[in-house]
Amino acid sequence: MQTHLSEQARSLPRAQEAEAILRSCVHCGFCNATCPTYQLLGDELDGPRGRIYLMKELLEGQPPSASTRQHLDRCLSCRNCESTCPSGVKYHNLLDIGRAVVEEAVPRSLAEQSLRAGLRLVLAEPVVFSLLLRTGRALRPVLPSTLRDKIPEEVRPAGNRPSVRHARQVLMLEGCVQPSLSPNTNAAAARVLDRLGISTVAAREAGCCGAVDYHLNAQEKGLARARRNIDAWWPAVEAGAQAIIMTASGCGAFVKEYWQLLERDPHYADKAKRISALAVDLVEVLRAEPLQDLGLHPDLKIACHCPCTLQHAQRLGGAVEEVLTRLGFNLTAVPDGHLCCGSAGTYSLTQPELSRQLRDHKLNALESGRPQVIATANIGCQTHLNGAGRTPVRHWIELVDEALTHTPFHHHQTRTTHADQAATHLG
Repeated sequence: MQTHLSEQARSLPRAQEAEAILRSCVHCGFCNATCPTYQLLGDELDGPRGRIYLMKELLEGQPPSASTRQHLDRCLSCRNCESTCPSGVKYHNLLDIGRAVVEEAVPRSLAEQSLRAGLRLVLAEPVVFSLLLRTGRALRPVLPSTLRDKIPEEVRPAGNRPSVRHARQVLMLEGCVQPSLSPNTNAAAARVLDRLGISTVAAREAGCCGAVDYHLNAQEKGLARARRNIDAWWPAVEAGAQAIIMTASGCGAFVKEYWQLLERDPHYADKAKRISALAVDLVEVLRAEPLQDLGLHPDLKIACHCPCTLQHAQRLGGAVEEVLTRLGFNLTAVPDGHLCCGSAGTYSLTQPELSRQLRDHKLNALESGRPQVIATANIGCQTHLNGAGRTPVRHWIELVDEALTHTPFHHHQTRTTHADQAATHLG
């Protein structure tokens, strides 16, 4: 695609990157075939190819409008189009650049500004979120459905976490909303890893990964959170931590991109590259371990929902399914497993109607094999799908942990030896 960026666009910090992405697009349209919003709305401008044209016009000097912003807002950032694109167009990076320009050029209404500022304040601050969640649970019966669906009626409490006792140690990002919405997820991960000879350590100073701010066009705030996390993790990294584990695939996708987001920062570029190299999704660790040593014999029929941030951003589609199958779970077939559930970070709150349609389509597909439970790998998807009040949705590691509670643990020394030999699997 030929481009002629305006002088103003050429002054942007990521101008060369934007131009390179635009030129890599051959406007073939394959992306529209797998775009959830294009499938729902049938509008070229609500598909990746149309949005690329809009951003091309924007960067070539055409003034954006509220309509331009609406079409970009409707994008889920699911990156399904990137998995489909034969030219390797880095669409999500262009979208970040384009959205930032439009945000500055086309002011939002006071209501939209308030909603987005409120989401950034609440979701990225665990203490604030926990307080408001408790309040919301008390008021749940009288809340509008958009909010009520996001508040679980009950929360499964976290069990005990094992003490740090193994030579192999990893950091674990606690997350911002997960400790309140599903406190047992990280605890379950710690228990399973402990059975495999790996101890988890929490860096309490690390907070929100920065994705909430960044994807709500407060990009500098998101990068500031990334720098804070790097500072929080760095002492442990220097001390030999073998990996930084994420149990929420959305966080993992963002932390793995710290290196790119901070590559122009002379103070953090090298550190960010190291942090991104150490960042792994939980499933990447488990699939490299001797799972047969766990001796599980689960009797559970599961439908697996692979979040977009796992399959399209991290390119780990099928990894959770592989681990669960190796552990003996009975997995049902899920048609159109590549499509987004409509959660997409804060999308379910900023675009509630589209989000609900996508959720219902996804649940119909997940429930087609009549599973007892739906397993996922991201707290946003888990909360969004559970909001429909249909088949229960759990993080997959909780299901593994529960199966372990019925399995005797007799071979600790053997597993520790296995773990020592497999130390290179981490990082």
